[in-house]
This record gives sequence, C-alpha cells and structure tokens, in this order.
Amino acid sequence: METKSKPTLFGSFFGYFIAHSTIANLVLVLIVVLGLFSINKLRSQFFPDVIIETIYVSINWPGAGAEDLDSGVVGFLEPSLLELEGVEQIVSRSYEGVSRIKIDFISNWDMEKALDDVKLAVEEAQNLPDEIDDIDIKRRVWRDRVTNVVFSGPFSVQQLEKYSDQFLQILYSKGISKTSTQGGMNPIVRVVVPESSLIKNNLTLRELSGAVSTGASSRPAGETSDGLARLKAGAQKTQEIDLSGITVKTLGTGENIKLGDIGSISVDRSPAVEFFKGEYPAIITRVDRGSEGDAIEIQEKVEATIEEFQLNTPDTLSIELSGTRTEAIKNRLNILISNGIVGLILVLFFLFLFLNAETAFWVAVGIPVALFASFGFMYLLGISINMISLFALIICLGIVVDDAIVVAEHADYRASILKENPYNAAKNAATFMGLPVFTATITTVLAFSGLVLIGGRFGSLIADIPYTVILVLLASLLECFLILPNHMFHSLKNSAKRIKWYNAPSRKFNEKFEIFKNKYFRNFIQLNLQYRYLSLVFMLSLLFCSVSLLVSGDVKWRFWNPPEIGRLTANIAMVPGATRNDTLIMLRELERANKKVAEDFQKDNGRNPITFRIMQVGGNERLIAGTENRDKDLLGSFTVELIDADSRPYSSFTYLAALQDEVNKSPLLETISFRRWGSGPGSDGISINLTGSDPKNLKAAAEQLKASLSPYQEVSALEDNQGYDKTEYIMTLTDYGKKLGFTIDGVGRQLSDRLNGIESLTFLKGNKTGKIILELDKEDSKGDFIYNAKVRSKSGNYGSLSDIVKIRAQYGFSSVTREDGQKLITVTGQLSEEDAEQAEFVKDKIANEILPAIEENFGVISNLTGLAEQERRFLGEALIAFLLCVLGIYLTLAWVFASWSRPMVIMLIIPFGLIGALWGHYVYGIALSMFSIIGLIGMTGIIINDSIVLISTFNEYRKKMDNLGAITKATCDRLRPILLTTLTTVFGLAPLLFEQSRDAQFLKPTVITLVFGLGFGMVILLTIVPVFIAVQHDLYKFYKSFTRFVFSLRLNRQNGWKNLTYFLIFLLGVLSLIVAQVLFSFEYFFIFFTAYVCIGLFYVWFAFMKLIQDRVFSFRKPTF
Repeated sequence: METKSKPTLFGSFFGYFIAHSTIANLVLVLIVVLGLFSINKLRSQFFPDVIIETIYVSINWPGAGAEDLDSGVVGFLEPSLLELEGVEQIVSRSYEGVSRIKIDFISNWDMEKALDDVKLAVEEAQNLPDEIDDIDIKRRVWRDRVTNVVFSGPFSVQQLEKYSDQFLQILYSKGISKTSTQGGMNPIVRVVVPESSLIKNNLTLRELSGAVSTGASSRPAGETSDGLARLKAGAQKTQEIDLSGITVKTLGTGENIKLGDIGSISVDRSPAVEFFKGEYPAIITRVDRGSEGDAIEIQEKVEATIEEFQLNTPDTLSIELSGTRTEAIKNRLNILISNGIVGLILVLFFLFLFLNAETAFWVAVGIPVALFASFGFMYLLGISINMISLFALIICLGIVVDDAIVVAEHADYRASILKENPYNAAKNAATFMGLPVFTATITTVLAFSGLVLIGGRFGSLIADIPYTVILVLLASLLECFLILPNHMFHSLKNSAKRIKWYNAPSRKFNEKFEIFKNKYFRNFIQLNLQYRYLSLVFMLSLLFCSVSLLVSGDVKWRFWNPPEIGRLTANIAMVPGATRNDTLIMLRELERANKKVAEDFQKDNGRNPITFRIMQVGGNERLIAGTENRDKDLLGSFTVELIDADSRPYSSFTYLAALQDEVNKSPLLETISFRRWGSGPGSDGISINLTGSDPKNLKAAAEQLKASLSPYQEVSALEDNQGYDKTEYIMTLTDYGKKLGFTIDGVGRQLSDRLNGIESLTFLKGNKTGKIILELDKEDSKGDFIYNAKVRSKSGNYGSLSDIVKIRAQYGFSSVTREDGQKLITVTGQLSEEDAEQAEFVKDKIANEILPAIEENFGVISNLTGLAEQERRFLGEALIAFLLCVLGIYLTLAWVFASWSRPMVIMLIIPFGLIGALWGHYVYGIALSMFSIIGLIGMTGIIINDSIVLISTFNEYRKKMDNLGAITKATCDRLRPILLTTLTTVFGLAPLLFEQSRDAQFLKPTVITLVFGLGFGMVILLTIVPVFIAVQHDLYKFYKSFTRFVFSLRLNRQNGWKNLTYFLIFLLGVLSLIVAQVLFSFEYFFIFFTAYVCIGLFYVWFAFMKLIQDRVFSFRKPTF
C-alpha cells in the first residue's frame, strides 16, 4: 500500500466536496438548471454575425461630375478623416451629383465617439464648394436578411401592394418590424415646365421649386393659449387639382400666376422598379433581423403569418418565400447535431469498454454537465447557436471527458492496485492529478485562445470556436474537481462490496488489455528505448516526407470554400437609347434560356433544379459598375434559386455555365454579369486594386487586366468599378457673360436644375414616401440644348448659353474611387474553387505574370485585395497567434515543472502532429484551408495534454528507480488513459469524416486535422516522448562531461586553460564573422561561415575524444 500522503490545501478542499454529497450535487443541479434555462434563449443562425462598424458620409452636389466631386470635396475631406482615432479603412466613391465616404472602424471601438469625431472633422473642413446642398453623416445600421416574401398573381401592382401592406401590419403586431418593400408604387408627382414659360414669367426652376414647396406643405403654427387646440399654417397638397392652384408669382398688377398656368402636372402610374414571376407582376417584402434577432424564430413567425393570411385571400394570390436561410440553417445544424449524437455514442462506448460501469457513467455525466454549463455561459456572452459554435461543441465531445478520464482512471487505479480506501482513492486521485490535469486544460485553453487574436472578417467568423471550446473546457474542469470526486467515492465504495455482473465486458477487456500492455507493449517500449536514435531518425524522416506532400503540391491549399447557397443572378445593362421594353425582352430571353437549361438538367438527373425564379426591371440585384447614372429603365436582373446542393450531383457553377452558353444576347445588350451567391464573409475570389494618378490610364489598365483574365473558364463575372458615363461639358465664362453679371457657379446650378430636376417636397401617403419633382420639358433638354439654353443672371438678364460660356466636351467616368486617399480602380470577378489545382494555377498566373505585365505597361501599382487580402491577413495573424500560444504554453509548462528544459520535451511532439494531419488531407483528397489552420492551432494544445500527464508520472517514478525504468513504467501505466482520451476525442469527431453533405464539407479540414493529427499523434506520443526523455538524459550527461572538459582545471592542469582559451577564440571567431557580414555584406559569407564552424567543431570534438581515449577523464554519473 502507498504511504499516506501529507494533507494539502487542495486535498482538504477536494476532501470537503467528497465528504459532503449535498454540496457537490447542489453544484450539479445549479449547472443543469442554468443550462436548461439558457438553451431556449440562445439565438440560432447560419454563421456568426460579422458586424463591421461603419459610418457613412454622403455629400450632395447637384450637377457635379464624379471627378469634380472627387477633387473638390473628397480630396479635402479625406485627409482629416484619416487622422481620426480608430479608423481602419476609408473608401470613397464619387458619382454624378453625390459622393459617399465609407469609414470602417476597428472592432469594439466607441462608435458614439467616432460619430462625433467624424461630424467635427467634416464641420472643420475648409475649401468645400458653396454649391454643396448638404452633408449627411450616419452610422450604419446592421441588418441580415431572413427571407423575402414574394406576392404575385393575376393582379395589378396596386392590388398586390394592398395585400403586402395588410401582411406587414400582421408582422408588425408580432414584433417583426425590420421590413422593406420593393416593386411598389411610391407616389411621384411630376411638374413639367417648358423653358419658354420660365422666360416669359422671369422665373428660374429653383424659384419655382421654392414656391411649390411653400404652397404644397403645411407647417405647425403653435397652440391656442388654453392648450386645447393646435394650429397649422397651410394644407398639404399632393393632388394635381390642388397643386395647379398654387400661386408661384404675383405680378405688379396684382395678378397671380398659378402653377397650372405654366406647367403640366401628372402622377406616375407605374413603379420605378418592377418584378415579374413569369407573366405576372410581383411585390417583394424583405424581412430582416437585427444583431439580436433569431433567424429561425422570425421565419417561423413569417410562415405562420402566411398560413393565417392566405385563409382570407384569393387562391390565385401566390405567396412564396425566396432567399430563405432558415431551412439552410436547420439542415446544417441538424447535420452537425446528428453527427454529434453518433460521436457521443462512440465516446460512451469506449468509456464503458475501458472503465467499469459506475466509473464510466460518472465520467460520461461530465459531458452534459459541461455542455449545460457552457450553454449558460454562451447565453451570458451573447454567443449564438450556429455552424461554428455547434462545430466547436462537437470538437469538445471527446475533449470534455479527458480530465474526468484521467482523474477517474487514477482513482480506480489507487483503489484496485494500491488498495486505498474509496475516500482516500478519490481524494488522492484529484490531488495527485490536479496539477497535470489543470496544466493540460490551461495549455489547451491557451492554444484556442490564440484564435481570438485573429482579426478581420474571418477572425469574427471563427471567434465562436475559441470562446465555445474555452467555456466547455473550464466547465469540464469545474465538474472534474467539484463533482466527479464525490461520485467516484460512492462508485468505488459500491464496487468494493461485490463484483457487478454488468462490469463483466469491461473486466474481460481490461484483463486482455493488461496482458497486451505487460507482455507486448512493455517489450516494445524497452526495444524503442534501446534503439532510440534509430527511432528518432525514423520519425524525423517520416515528418520530412509528410511535409513534402505540401511542398510538392500533392496536398493543395484553398483558403476559403464556403457552403453553396444555390442562388444565381444575371444582371444586365442595355445600351443608351434602348427602352424599358428592350430590357424586358432581354429578361424574357434569360427566362427562356433558364427554362431550356432546367429541362435539360431534369432529363439528365431526373429532377427539376429550379425552386424559384424572378425578374426585375428598373435596377440590378447587384449594381453593375459604370451604370450608377444610367437610366434605370435600362437595368434589369434575373434570379433563380436551385434545389439543395445535396439533392443534385452538379454544382451551381456548372448550371451557371450552361445558362451562360444558352443565352442569346440582344444587339442592344451592353453588359451581362452572371454571379453565384455564397455564404459567410468571403469577398470576390478575384479582387485587384490598381492605383495611380490618371483615371484614364487606370481604366486602360483595368480593361487589359479583364482581357487577360477572360480566357480562363474558372473566372466569371469580371467587371471594374469605373465605367464610362456620358459626355462631360467643361464651361468657362466669356467676357460677354461676365458683363451680363453671370457667374460660372450660377450658370452651373441652373443647368443642373434643368437637366436633373429638383425635388421640391417629400410627403407621406399611407406608409409610402412620395415626392414632388419639378423638371424641364424633355423637348427643351435634348439635342442642341447645351448651346441654345437660356439662363438668367442675378440681375435678371437672359442670355444664350453659347454666348456667355465657352464649352469644351470630354468623355467622363461614372464614378471615381479612393481608398485611404489613393485613387484606384478595382477589378472583381468570381473564381471557381471546384478544381483547387486549376484555381491555384489561375492565382499564380495573376500574381506572377499578368499583374507584373500590367504594372510595367501602364505604370500603375497593383494589389490583390478581397479574398486574397483577407487570406494574407488571416495567415499573418494566425502565425502570430500560433507563436504566442506556443510561447504561452512553454512558459506555463516551465512554471509547472520548474524547469526550462523539461517543457521542450513536451513541446517537441507538436510538429509531429503534422504527420497525421497532412496524410489525412492527402488520403481524403481535400485541400488545406483556413479551417485546417484552426485545427492545427487547436491540436497544438490538445496533443501535449497526454505528454504532460506522462512526464508528470515519470517525474514521480524517477524518484524511486533509474531513468530508463521510470520511462518504461510511466509509459506503460499511462497507456490506458492516453489511449482512452485519444479514442474519445477522435471518435467524437469521426462521424463528420464520413459526412457526405456539401453543407458540412467546409468543416472537414478541421475534422481531418484533429482526427488524423491526434490519432497518429497518440502513436507518436507513445513512441517518441519516451525517446525524447531518454535522449534528453543522454544530452545532459554529454553536457556535463563537455563542461568538465572545457572549464575544469582538475581534469588536466596542463591542458585546462588551453582548452578554455581555444574554445573562447572559436566563439570570438564566430561572432566576428557575423559582425563582418552585417557591416560589409560579404557575398560568400555562408560558405566561409559554415567551413569555419565545421572546422572549429571538428577540432573541439577531436580534442574531446582524444582526452577520453587517453583516459584523462571519463563520463561521470549525473547527480540529477
């Protein structure tokens, strides 16, 4: 029997919980209640919210071109905005009449302070044009789409709007308020005035607008003195008959000129944006959620509302859901849950196989207890149930029981082998294993904490993994030391009374296992230690061979491969001069082509691939670059949604390619852009910034870049964000114009008003926002208008534009973009990642051939942005996170073991985990990805846990026996817990290895890394860690002998100082060569340095061996 240990603080603490079952069970009940309360409160979503804190600054300058706004406004504002604290990036885009500056701030920045800082910077800006109407500064309100509710059928748009409004009222009553409607008719009243009427009545369009705004609006005029009534001045006028009676000017004779006398008034009878489902019009109501909204709960309410609403509507009214994410969320969560259940069953199987039933049961209880506790913490920290956090929980299924296995197995060992009573066995097991278990947990926490240091969009995406894993591990540590020892005490006490029949399988298995361990495994360890250097060389060779898989390209790299959504969009822009009907005809062609392709795919695969389709006229689903100022009648889009990815053998890229080939392009079609939708925070697969000072040269470079990329089939949807717009007229005043009192700003404002119209008034009509717009008759604003237009000076003089200004025409751009003060143009496109090798080939061509040629030919600076930029940031920060977590783990181990060298033995196992991870990716034919990196960082903490327990056990045994004997005994004694902890972790994740659903494929790299890395890591651990301990012992003996050779005068009084002098000269020579290289950059430094070091080391080794041969001294037995 083991000698009785002295009481310790921790032993007394554990003993208290063991002796008082009520306290232990009370903690258990509190954890379960907290978990049950929280689990129903957790939000459900597909991916974690990636919220970027943004402030928008919008500047309106009517009539100004994109380049005028860029140079005259943005150029003055950006420098002061860039100096603000917390700014991460500034991107500005200038269009005709408006500039928008997007300011991104770093995470968790005080956005109220940021908003005040931006307002102050804008207010203090100088040299801004006086013609700027207003500067609007707003903080971005984050929203995420839940679904689109589509109303369609043989009804007019007005009827569909009424149904949509009624539906919205029901949603509002259920607390769903974040909605918007598209395709409806916002009332627009147009007042069209001929130029002759303006001249006749000596009015400008802006003066007329002011009169209309005053006459058509009502304003509060205060309250009566008794407070019983409110007064309003005027009455709101939005009908044609009311507006026509507004007085716009009173002549000297007292005669009033009415609005109806000088212009025609009409109300638009058709929506600006129209949607069609087949032949029928449609209205779309978009339902969003805020950052605290639950997507599944909101959609369930929407679906229930639809069922309720359709009871009182005609059967011909179709109400469909599109862009729905809830089904995808449910399906993906169910995939992970079902795999998690299978993994849990496998974990339980191994627990009951290796441990007796009572011990296995109480170890298994730790799984739900830790999960319940983590649910409570997740709720308190605002972590939702999503693909990432649920995956983290599955990772924890096997890890969560590791601590409990070590403590419970050791308690069982102390009771059965050391014959301690149940109380002492439970207490001593918790006390003896307390430090190694705590250390193992802390190292795993440190490893996963490194992931928190990764920033950017993908850092926000994966943040739930470290937070969730850390919460579960801390909860398991709590359960392991506060609850488990008490249950182990009662379990051991009951087991000691009599042998239970249900423990027979475990007992039989462990009997065979003991035979295997003592007869075969012990011999293997002894043989391994005997030939330890050969074993070490073999393992190093295996590691180098594994790394060669990555270097040779046998294992590919793909940063981000998001789950497929199956939503495809074709955006079109017609040439100037086409009509709205031409746009509709092209969309009908897209619909025909889609029907034909769908029929072909149905014949080949037996199922119609289309679940939803819709057309849009009057805008794009995603705006095509260069069409910002285009007539909206010339824009359109066609969107289809495919069946679930698991229900079809082909990808959305394959379907999209077939659709592109089938479409017959109209001669009036200018641009068509086919795009696939993805999920997650990823940007375009191809995104390249070209920076320079000349916009025309940048545009030419962008066109050449697109031409270079277009031959690759993997590349689609190529476009740039700087399109040509329209003819731009540069005006300067003539001497005649100056004499008449004209100013160039005044002329420009009048022309802008005539060309663009003036929004005189906005008003509410129901839940719609209406406008009154004044504009010049179209007959007066086309053809030679720019030369024959009449403008009025401040003094009231009229003159023809051709007489008062000189006009120079040039072709301008629709927009100008800046990023952090630099003018740039961005070329974007989608890159299919289905063939990882070909995708990597295209990326290599872009980086090493296409972009260098563009830079040389056009003198621009190129920069890979979008997904490539996020990849660079992720990998850079992941490397820093990995190094910091390794440093943290090393310092923790150095503190625990009170040694600087012993932690090195533990941590040398880390790179060997790559062997299993790389071969796992190779066998499955899956490319390494960002989730592989996540797995590697997590594996760093997990793989050393068993090493910590093994070396802690070795340190105890070494006090009683020789070094090799202690290694052998410690390895054999820890075989069962090491094997069990590895099997539970690996098989807890193993079901996901065989998951065929495409929705779970993006998680497989992490699963492969952990399963193969940890599985093979166990073999490495049991093989190489004993070797490392023995080799460290050998090196220590060599080190002691070598120091005696160099420093001890007692060895040989004649040679002692000489040896020391030679050794110091050698070190001085090494340092001199390094300093010479730093100062003079010697070309052949490496050759001379290597030769010098080799000769010096050879001499030292020769002298050392000669002294040993001459028996001047011999190895002494170390005293440690």
